[in-house]
Amino acid sequence: MNDGVMDDVTRADLVVVGAGVAGLTAAIRAAELGLSVVILNKGPQWDAHRVEQSTSTFYAQGGIAVVDPRSDTDTVADHLDDTVAAGAGLTVPDAAASILAGGWSAVATLIDWGARFDRDADGRLLRTLEGGHHARRVIHAGGDATGAEVARTLGRRLGTAVRDLGVVCVDDAVVTSILLADGRAAGVAYRTGGRTAAVTAPSVLLATGGVGHLYVATTNPAGATGDGIALALRAGADVADLEFIQFHPTMLHVPGARGRRMLITEAVRGEGGRLIAVDGRSVTDGVHPLGDLAPRDIVADAVTDAMARTGHPCVYLDVSAVDDFARRFPTVAAGVTALGAATPDGRIPVVPGAHYLCGGVRTDAFGATTVPGLLAAGEVARTGLHGANRLASNSLLEGLVVGCRVADHAAAHRRDGISTTVGVPVHGHRDVGRPMMARAELQDLMTALVALRRDGEGLAAAARRLDAAPRRVADGPSALEDVNLTLGARAVVAAAADRDESRGSHTRIDHPRTESVGSSTTYRLIDDEIVGVGVESPVTQEVLAVS
Repeated sequence: MNDGVMDDVTRADLVVVGAGVAGLTAAIRAAELGLSVVILNKGPQWDAHRVEQSTSTFYAQGGIAVVDPRSDTDTVADHLDDTVAAGAGLTVPDAAASILAGGWSAVATLIDWGARFDRDADGRLLRTLEGGHHARRVIHAGGDATGAEVARTLGRRLGTAVRDLGVVCVDDAVVTSILLADGRAAGVAYRTGGRTAAVTAPSVLLATGGVGHLYVATTNPAGATGDGIALALRAGADVADLEFIQFHPTMLHVPGARGRRMLITEAVRGEGGRLIAVDGRSVTDGVHPLGDLAPRDIVADAVTDAMARTGHPCVYLDVSAVDDFARRFPTVAAGVTALGAATPDGRIPVVPGAHYLCGGVRTDAFGATTVPGLLAAGEVARTGLHGANRLASNSLLEGLVVGCRVADHAAAHRRDGISTTVGVPVHGHRDVGRPMMARAELQDLMTALVALRRDGEGLAAAARRLDAAPRRVADGPSALEDVNLTLGARAVVAAAADRDESRGSHTRIDHPRTESVGSSTTYRLIDDEIVGVGVESPVTQEVLAVS
């Protein structure tokens, strides 16, 4: 880019950043409503047979938690009760109720688009039990390949939308900034194939996934580098609950490995699997009434306690009581076998692993952020559904529901005017650089000081290290990710340091008590500092400005 002139500028009614469940659902539905849509996908072109996929959606094993309104054994109110209980006092009840109530319609749309879920001999959807649920309400596909089926369904539907509805999908596209005009989002700037380009649009959707690669090991694919959080902060949007990073209690233990590791779905425990320490003792006995099927934060904490007690680097998932394990969970069985990870008696070694960002860009239940025209959906968004700890299998549900709603929002605002003068940031020789810590150094720092268990001293040390990160010009996709990871890490550390209590997936060993009433602080990037700007009570949904 020279002197702020883009190589290519196009216009659309909706530009979608990301190609997971939330982004593709929004894009396809918007196109079917008659909108012009551009999708910017950081990963390569979709290929169902690719060994390594670029979105977390593909790797979702367990399923989709959804209540059939015709059920006489389960209700949306019951689902809400379990969601609120898992959220440890920070779930926003009205928003959560709205999203859960929209679940069956969204899943029905996905089925209409061709998704094939597991069914019994009479054609009824099979349902399993997962952690935190008091009813078997989790539908699944291919045993433990639900995300793969969702991704394939959306990929096929996207192909039709590209061919018949004019949807444009730009692969290997790295978004560098949100374009702003007259106080609202007006498009995005991006890089692809060595060139710079922009899309202007009255509606911009961030659907970029999570922040798993803040840590040495994660269940997330390589693209989960906090891009949407960083883009939103630089655009002036508010974020909340970033301290609540859920560590899944059963990530496959592979000694010395970095990057993405295999998840062992908790549906295995729902079908009879048991967590045991190396000495044979139950990991969760006496910890919670639901035992191994307690909410994830509780089980992950119990696993950590068991490892500390025994001095062993992992615990084990005993699957001997699971009927026909390899047939019911073919993805898990094949992965464990390929890595030769199981013990001689068939137990699977597991540890907690960075899995899901429960907070994110602050939105309402329809995806609208605090910046007009800027929307967020999926893991990057903080709708209020998850609170301090996500209930199992609510993530795909949220992506489907809010993805559909974002499309409706974009349709309602497609005529919104955009100033002819759109602020396009200048890069290249004028770019003074942004704070960028080397990725391995950052991951080691976050894993050591800002993972499952934290304290004030460690958080202060992490903040000092991050604040001292050198300013560098991001001259390629990997460097842009490192810039985003550094800003995301700063925001996570700031939120974790401010929360001097233990709640949900945030454990402060120096503040083990949980306050009787929970609240969420909203943060914003002001003069390159992460600043608290408001406090929200989920009970009243009242937002008070920080004085």
